[in-house]
Amino acid sequence: MKNYNDEFRERTKRFAINLCKLFDELSYKESTRIIKKQILRSGTSVAANFRSACRARSTAEYYSKLCIVVEECDETVFWLELIEDLLINKKELFLPLHKEAIELLNVFSTTKKKLKEKLYKNK
Repeated sequence: MKNYNDEFRERTKRFAINLCKLFDELSYKESTRIIKKQILRSGTSVAANFRSACRARSTAEYYSKLCIVVEECDETVFWLELIEDLLINKKELFLPLHKEAIELLNVFSTTKKKLKEKLYKNK
């Protein structure tokens, strides 16, 4: 049975891989090429930073790193929404990734909130 960290370490890595695969298959104009880079940076950062959070030495450090994960995930959602609006005829290609990004954001935001409550309760 996988614990939370193991499950989401794998899930965020799979999300990053799926982003890379999709963008490798599509061609872009200059404006969307820049957005593509932003999505790839923030989307892969979600996985890298969550992996880093799993190595935290304390609850406070885990919380701090998880804050970065939430920020990067929210940024990814923004860039996905932007590129979907720009590439309306290819929107369906992005919908599964957009859905996953929102689900990850919701999970990490809830975890962050619970950790914050735990940290401040102990002070």
